Amino acid sequence: MAEKPGKKSMVDPELIRELSRLLDETGLSEIEIEQEGQRIRVARGGRAAPATVIAAPAAAVAPKPITESAAASVDPAKHPGVVISPMVGTAYAAGSPGAKPYVEIGAKVKAGDTLLIIEAMKTMNQIPAPRAGTVTQVLFEDGQPVEFGQPLVIIE
Repeated sequence: MAEKPGKKSMVDPELIRELSRLLDETGLSEIEIEQEGQRIRVARGGRAAPATVIAAPAAAVAPKPITESAAASVDPAKHPGVVISPMVGTAYAAGSPGAKPYVEIGAKVKAGDTLLIIEAMKTMNQIPAPRAGTVTQVLFEDGQPVEFGQPLVIIE
């Protein structure tokens, strides 16, 4: 990582390790977060490639152009088994802190099974599986805000 002379890096190595573990657990190829005015992206170049870290001031990061074919393969919102958020709120993977998550990657679900909870306006809303299948991706982080229409889970 190249730094400007006289500027100290404020990247927390433990955060990078945690994001790398999250990549392994979720099967994602890339995670990006913004924290304290700094954007951190941890990406995997290929299936067996090690994770790489890119940290830059949030304002300096420009989005990469995506080709139409790459967008279709990258965009989980276009997946036929995607479960999207029906509301704005905070997503929780389990019914209480420290409890086992409702679903994990590889879990078999039936139509109507609870996938997660979204807290909106002090109300806990259970989000059910719209169909039976296997959970192949979990696209939200426990305790993090979600937007209306945001992809949450993919069931195949």
